[in-house]
Amino acid sequence: MFSDTHPKIRVLQIEWIRRMPPWKKFAIVDSLNETVRTLAIRGIRQRHPQATPEEVRRMLAEMILGAELAEKVYGRAW
Repeated sequence: MFSDTHPKIRVLQIEWIRRMPPWKKFAIVDSLNETVRTLAIRGIRQRHPQATPEEVRRMLAEMILGAELAEKVYGRAW
């Protein structure tokens, strides 16, 4: 886990997560995934300010899937 977390607090965190209903865990993971996706898109747009929305989606697909699988799914990149 995290080295900056006191061991007693870490135990409490783990217990809290274990008691959490599954729907809440899924909601947290979904929110984290959306945050990562948003940050990735912002990074792509910063590096490629002239990219169209389609190009941004394609670059994101390459980041997530890898170039080979993205090409199989979406075809050749521009």
